Amino acid sequence: MDLFTIIQSSLGVFLLIFVRISGIFIVTPIFGSRNIPVYIKAGLALAISMILFPIVSQTNVVLPENVLLFTFMMISELMVGWIIGYASSFVFSAVHMAGQLLDTQVGFGIVNVFDPQSGQQVPLIGNFKYILALIVFLITNSHHLLLIALFNSFKIIPITGVVFNTALTGIIVDMVWGIFSIALKISLPVLVSLLLTDIALGILARTMPQMNIFVVGVPGKIIVGIFVLSLALPFYILFLEVAFNGMFTNIYKLLENFK
Repeated sequence: MDLFTIIQSSLGVFLLIFVRISGIFIVTPIFGSRNIPVYIKAGLALAISMILFPIVSQTNVVLPENVLLFTFMMISELMVGWIIGYASSFVFSAVHMAGQLLDTQVGFGIVNVFDPQSGQQVPLIGNFKYILALIVFLITNSHHLLLIALFNSFKIIPITGVVFNTALTGIIVDMVWGIFSIALKISLPVLVSLLLTDIALGILARTMPQMNIFVVGVPGKIIVGIFVLSLALPFYILFLEVAFNGMFTNIYKLLENFK
């Protein structure tokens, strides 16, 4: 019995399950973090695959006899995992965008910190909001819901049943537009307060020309920005819960259009 004949049996089905699960562990905010070693990600994906294999495996799965077709099938399963992972990361991308916008307006635009999770420089307020979003994500057990969505993906999209529809493009475009919408909603309270502060400083500069507005304005905008940001934190946490619910709705909407 050659190697490909063995793959055509249950091992081939197991590989397809493992590839789909591995796609999520590449780009998902929690499971795909760079802080987690690759060996742990691979081991966790393998363990979940072994748990799900007797549950989601089907006896009527027909695997292709051609190696190229089987490779294409594995790529399709990997893309399903990728898309689920990217859909779960859109909210966190919006948080980063909102933090970058707030840093520029408050005055922290040149102050960046190194984020080990993404391996790049991130804005100060953006990093704070991102870490807070991760905490809310874990506290609300959204990572459990993400694993449930992964399990349900095998019910919605059977193994070897991946079909890419044109409707996916419209859904992904709407989700990308949602990044800008969520970022604007997160940063709106601070932006409005800073706009009013700029107007007040402008009036003060015209009425008192001898005052150095630059010296007064920079620390004043920082104080106002941090104060309003602290007041808006409870609403930010509530907004994150709503955004995470919308995120899972989008994930299931994507999965429904894969068949």
